[in-house]
Amino acid sequence: MRAAPLIVLLSFLLAACGTTDVEPTKPAFYDDLSKSGQPVDPAAAASIISAYRTGKGLSAVVIDPALSRVAQDQADAMAKADTLSHEVGGRTFVMRMKASGYDPAIAVENVGAGYHTLAEAFSGWRDSPPHNKNMLTPGVTRMGIATAFNPRSKYKVYWALVLAQPEKVR
Repeated sequence: MRAAPLIVLLSFLLAACGTTDVEPTKPAFYDDLSKSGQPVDPAAAASIISAYRTGKGLSAVVIDPALSRVAQDQADAMAKADTLSHEVGGRTFVMRMKASGYDPAIAVENVGAGYHTLAEAFSGWRDSPPHNKNMLTPGVTRMGIATAFNPRSKYKVYWALVLAQPEKVR
């Protein structure tokens, strides 16, 4: 009966070969931006928003660098002022879009504060009728999203999302 201890030993060795100390990676939409101060992952945001939109029969969206700059400027302004508003510094969304040189046929904006992850921001916007309406605006195909970190704020993370239909043809 010497085979039984050998089989047990081989079982332990094989089991040990299958273990690793590598922690599985979590999706970017669960990254806690309030702890890291890192920016939101735009590709992850485009993916989740596109999946939501296409599930409702609407077009997917792609990241647009110009809209990303508009969103980043807004997130930065809110974080600096430590306030949640579409009109930080007296500049409306329409004024900011015009100043950017982007002339869209359609453009909408969602802002937020206090969401620590992309998943929280998306869920918060989806569960808010006016923000959800913006995310489901027909015809939009471009987006920009940004976060800004203010460690002294009770909110920590400020969010701006801009969705638009490409610029008008002149």
